[in-house]
Amino acid sequence: MESLAGKLLIAIPELHDANFFQSVVLLFQHDDEGASGVILNRPANVTIAEVWDEVAREPSDCPDFVHIGGPVEGPLIALHTSLALAETPVVAGLYLSMGREKLNQLVNQSDQPFKIYSGYSGWGPGQLESEIEQGGWLTLPASANEVFDSQEGLWKQVCSQVGNDILKPHFGKFMSTDPTLN
Repeated sequence: MESLAGKLLIAIPELHDANFFQSVVLLFQHDDEGASGVILNRPANVTIAEVWDEVAREPSDCPDFVHIGGPVEGPLIALHTSLALAETPVVAGLYLSMGREKLNQLVNQSDQPFKIYSGYSGWGPGQLESEIEQGGWLTLPASANEVFDSQEGLWKQVCSQVGNDILKPHFGKFMSTDPTLN
């Protein structure tokens, strides 16, 4: 299977796993060793300022919410647009960073948009491919917009986009030129 890094995983409506119900996951790694990403539409009930004293040497007054990246514990992960603070490119104009100094610089600036995620979503070798083959996930190319636009309604928005992408090649093929038959 072609790498899905830089793609969105959209949970199908019937996926009732509490970890992924109506979730949109941005994959930042997918290869023979497995896949990793963060859930884009799960804000936590804690702000960056509230947790920053525990993870950094300098306090932060950032009022943005931390997001739940997934059920796997791990380091804090930032998705952002700052090339100077980039550790890994994800999609055009979107980067990932996990280093303490880079995270500290991100949360204490206001020039570049960013989101902080606690935990991540991970799959072992072949696991995600199997879940996709069984119909548990839909995929869609990602962009920075899905990360930084409003997260409310994101799942419905990307589901609509997948539906449009599926129907677009067929639209018009089966429609009559007689508008009364449409």
